[in-house]
Amino acid sequence: MTISLPGHAGLDVSGMLDVAYREARMSLDEGGIPIGAALFAADGTLLGAGHNRRVQADDPSAHGETDAFRAAGRQRDYGPTIMVTTLSPCWYCSGLIRQFGIGTVVIGEHTSFYGGEDWLREHGVEVIVLDDERCSEMMSSYIAANPAVWNEDIGVAPADENVEMS
Repeated sequence: MTISLPGHAGLDVSGMLDVAYREARMSLDEGGIPIGAALFAADGTLLGAGHNRRVQADDPSAHGETDAFRAAGRQRDYGPTIMVTTLSPCWYCSGLIRQFGIGTVVIGEHTSFYGGEDWLREHGVEVIVLDDERCSEMMSSYIAANPAVWNEDIGVAPADENVEMS
């Protein structure tokens, strides 16, 4: 699949999503939440890839997009970069995208979680949703099997005060 965006004509978005999807699978294989992301230059060069490590690292800030952003290292200008993520960015990651002016976000799926997409669009970020079946299936299966961990990830307080968090 190719997309045509100003400054990004003819990129292999399917291949870019494959990078993020592999990261999500790595997180799942490590016992974590299956969200992966990758940051690409305007020409499609991979700058950095990462995945959600909240469970593995016991770090509430270790989201997929932030992991990819950190792996990419410092960039002079984030405007032409493309963040590809398996799931719609949460508010935390949407803030990172806005803070550094990442110009384009490609999302594998947003049925499981919608996040800050509208806010990103309102602030000039190009947002493309692919509705990728692999991403949807992986995320919905994870949520069904791990509702407490998922709710913690998206900031939903436990309904039962006695729920123990590790």
